[in-house]
Amino acid sequence: MEEDTRYFEGCGHEGPIRCIFLCEFHPVAGPKITCQVPEEYVSKEIFDAVSVYIIPKPQLQRSILTVNVLGYKITGFPVRIDNTKYARNAYYFNLCFVCDAWARTVQYEPVVKKLSEYLMTMEQETGFLSNENKTENEKVRLPAILKQILEDLNCHKMTTVIEGTTTMHLKVVKVASDPPHVSDHHVPIFIVDQNMYREQQWDLTTQQVLPYINGFNHVAKIAAEADVENNLVKACVQNLVYYGAVKLIPIFQYCNVYAATPELRYLAGSKKFQEECLLYVSKLDSNPPNLRDVFMMYCSMTHGTTLRDLCVRFNPQALRIDERKLVQFGLLHKLIRRVHKYPVFVEGKSHLNHMTPLEQAFSGLASSDEICCITGLSSQQLDEEIECNPGVTVIWK
Repeated sequence: MEEDTRYFEGCGHEGPIRCIFLCEFHPVAGPKITCQVPEEYVSKEIFDAVSVYIIPKPQLQRSILTVNVLGYKITGFPVRIDNTKYARNAYYFNLCFVCDAWARTVQYEPVVKKLSEYLMTMEQETGFLSNENKTENEKVRLPAILKQILEDLNCHKMTTVIEGTTTMHLKVVKVASDPPHVSDHHVPIFIVDQNMYREQQWDLTTQQVLPYINGFNHVAKIAAEADVENNLVKACVQNLVYYGAVKLIPIFQYCNVYAATPELRYLAGSKKFQEECLLYVSKLDSNPPNLRDVFMMYCSMTHGTTLRDLCVRFNPQALRIDERKLVQFGLLHKLIRRVHKYPVFVEGKSHLNHMTPLEQAFSGLASSDEICCITGLSSQQLDEEIECNPGVTVIWK
């Protein structure tokens, strides 16, 4: 692989299938590769190093096994067929996919399992794998099938295999990561057109919650306005995040502090991205703001400067910029990030037994947004409490 396309193990990027091979357990020679596409991709030395995991102990049979070795990631589903017609009264095989060691391969696991079970059925019915008296046409059939699967899955993410009267459909389905934990202070915002979903697609609770998701209401407020139990709203939002319908952003307040990120450079270099940004942040649809003004406001977002300070300095209304939408767009595209405030109670241990409930929340682990949602205080009230308490300091990060 070229250096500029090299990734690292655990990076999360999906990679192509580099090789498919069939391994069988020979009663005399032990585990060996009997069919491989492309040929000789996995060397004998590498196979010998991991053969104990390719044809494993009975306890691991019919389980997805993935082995990382010397730059390869091998995923298989070892199968054992018990029958007195076989030597040692059993036939062992494993159909394996080989990918780069850095590649995410969880999406291939259902395909490997389904293909292995298909071959197991073929073997039980016709001896498709173990028959040693094959004609020349039969000998090339399995390599042809594996080659078709390799090419189709890499190019189209799906394939159809027809063998005799049996048809098998294989499809690589992207496995989404677990959604993040949803808290009271998180703000869900749709990243797709809400109208593209039919009302019937959602359960009754989600239908009740959807009208209150506007990119500004936090979860606790949505629960109150929709008259839905808080944990149910969190479950609904988490479900929407999982399916890529919404993202979570921080609560919008004019006292918030934001900081520009290196991603802001993409706004300067992409004409299409610039047009998308101006359309989103425009106060008037018919008269969008100047890119220079938008870029200046983003670049001025830094530690110690609140959004209120920026509005006083730039007067976004006069520039035809909706500052609320400006912040939303920046957060969604990671052009900016929220600089959170974490109050910490730093008095000595002798004061620990006399801490108020509010002081106990000042652990340094909860942001001001989270504390406000828990206590019901406004941001201004919380700031006054912090200002009046000499034992509390604030960490910005």
